[in-house]
Amino acid sequence: MKLIFLNLLLIALCVSCATARVPKTPATDPAHAIRTGADQTEKYVPYLAGKRVGVLANPTTRIGNLHLVDSLLARGIKIVKVFGPEHGFRGDADAGAVVNDAVDAKTGIPVISLYGKKSKPSKEDLADVDVMIFDVQDVGTRFYTYINVMGRIMEACAENNKELLILDRPNPNGYLVDGPVLDMRLKSGIGAYPIPIAHGLTIGELAQMINGEGWLPGKMKAAIKIIPVANYTHDLPYTLPVAPSPNLNTQQSILLYPSLCLFEGTIISQGRGTHYPFAILGAPALKGKYAFEFTPVAIKGMSATPLHKDQVCYGLDLRNYDMTGLIRGRKINIQWMIELYKAYPDPSKFFDKTQSNQIGDIDKLAGVYDFKKQIIEGRSEAEIRKSWEPGLGAYKKMRKQYLLYP
Repeated sequence: MKLIFLNLLLIALCVSCATARVPKTPATDPAHAIRTGADQTEKYVPYLAGKRVGVLANPTTRIGNLHLVDSLLARGIKIVKVFGPEHGFRGDADAGAVVNDAVDAKTGIPVISLYGKKSKPSKEDLADVDVMIFDVQDVGTRFYTYINVMGRIMEACAENNKELLILDRPNPNGYLVDGPVLDMRLKSGIGAYPIPIAHGLTIGELAQMINGEGWLPGKMKAAIKIIPVANYTHDLPYTLPVAPSPNLNTQQSILLYPSLCLFEGTIISQGRGTHYPFAILGAPALKGKYAFEFTPVAIKGMSATPLHKDQVCYGLDLRNYDMTGLIRGRKINIQWMIELYKAYPDPSKFFDKTQSNQIGDIDKLAGVYDFKKQIIEGRSEAEIRKSWEPGLGAYKKMRKQYLLYP
């Protein structure tokens, strides 16, 4: 009996020692938890004291559970106006819907829309602003429009000698650097800089790249101050606490977005008009080819006129797709594009944007002229990827000099 007791005591001591040796992870150790730039108020609230502040904001602009604007006002910071991007300051506008200037009902602060009559602040807008704040969650892709908004804010600040404070946030697709680098002949609202589809940068790092590479008009440079994310690396998984936009409403959709947004340049629905956008793919003409079905409908605040509205679509359900495998591969998935093009009954209509104003320009989305041609010609993934070099390799090398995080 005594021997049994001693053995049990020895086992307990071993378990205790082993447990003590297990390092705490960022998820379990508060001292090493990810802290966004906005959360680190001690690093920038004193800097804002006594200044007239403008804020580029949307619903992701938060300190903890409170909107940054509301939190800073409560801390005595003087916010003179707010600038709203696509979907608006409070996030209540449909994708692509024009957003008008307004007065915020909660605070009484003027809200200037940068997704309506103008796309960047005017000299008059900034006349009573001493410092601008940019704090919007990005998802790491060239065609996600908030990075273009940041570039225009940088441009306006450079033109008007205003400081720009960037409160950095993690990139949920920060591990991923892939896709063709934008051919600047295809520069547009969904591609403003010569970067790949998945750029692998936070907004703070991208701002440094925009300045450093002279991408602002006339090679101007904005006076930027960045509050970096604490305890962050590009390979560290990060689940967004707030949906970055209405149609990226799950962590899975955010991780699939770099691969699935290309389908916005095709006849294939990406699930807009359902509660699973960027997690499902399909079209009515694929009936008989796939068993999975869904019907896009108008959903207020998400999509008022989705592609194939009120029609049954057939295609792929990616909601149970192995995301760990996707992440481990460190590549966007172009096999889905290859597969669905081959399955579509009338290939001539696959990329035909004249069929609906909900179909975008595949060349601008891909960022190169070759991608559409390669899919039509039946090129292999290896052949398509080979065409992305040497541009992608050169970008990866250039990217290293602007990194704030490992």
